Amino acid sequence: MSGLVFLFALAVIVNSKVYEPLRRDVSMKQQFEEYNVFWNKTHANQAIKNARYLNFLVNAKQIADLNAKQSSAKFGFTQFSDMSFTEFKRQMMGFKPAKPLNPVPANPVGAPSQAIDWVAAGKTTPVKNQQQCGSCWAFSATETVESAMLVANQQVQLGSPQEIVDCDSNDQGCNGGDPQEALTWTTQQSPPGLDTESCYPYTAQDGTCAQSQCTPALKISTVTPIAGDEGSIYTALQGMPLSICCDAEPWQNYQGGILMAADCGTSIDHAIQLTGYSPSQGAYWIVRNSWGADWGENGFIWLQWGQNTFCITSEVTASSF
Repeated sequence: MSGLVFLFALAVIVNSKVYEPLRRDVSMKQQFEEYNVFWNKTHANQAIKNARYLNFLVNAKQIADLNAKQSSAKFGFTQFSDMSFTEFKRQMMGFKPAKPLNPVPANPVGAPSQAIDWVAAGKTTPVKNQQQCGSCWAFSATETVESAMLVANQQVQLGSPQEIVDCDSNDQGCNGGDPQEALTWTTQQSPPGLDTESCYPYTAQDGTCAQSQCTPALKISTVTPIAGDEGSIYTALQGMPLSICCDAEPWQNYQGGILMAADCGTSIDHAIQLTGYSPSQGAYWIVRNSWGADWGENGFIWLQWGQNTFCITSEVTASSF
């Protein structure tokens, strides 16, 4: 393939969410080189690049195995496919419960017929990116505050997950935390509330608390744990988007479609936002992630309804303005 044709083909691929080989017969080494160009990845030295290549091979096998096993979801080379499983879990997750969890076992009932879509209703903010910091819990809390205000028809600026990372001493910053506890923390500040992203910008690392430099602009008045069965979650979701926690270990190479309960485990390690429900294709939950809009379904993931998929019932929280 000529250089010009290669660049043209790569430019076409860049518009998609995952890297795909330019030709069927391309070697794994060449795929890895194309992958690095696609995701604009560089390496400090050859040893690091070699380690990334080995991770890439492991993920390539996992992608092939997952795509062969089921057809409701598709897996591919995401921006995380050169990370080891341990590295991915440490840097891209971060839910650490403040109290023991009691996920409710699946109790399949008839799927509701009414769809819920808070994104289409304009009650969510744009998809965010926590980067390589285990701050998902702070993002889930921030998004829940933003949505509570939007549901109450308040004008909303983007909230500051960095303030929570730096200042919520009950949790552990980039080493993890609990969104329910973080939401409560915002109500106990003096003055109560959450700073804006513009005043307290995100750095993707732990920092010294600097909340005194800002004035809280986003506020909630209540933090409400939701009963863990999926019927109760659906009822609560009719009123507002919710903070939830899941087992996200199998999400590393997710490209799109509905992830089924058969693909999940029970390691509850990630906090996200539940923004909708669809009765289509057997019914699924619509979950907003914090890994950027170029991951999954434009930053979202779809999880099978009715089977406690990825332990979606483990910790569910609503809040109100």
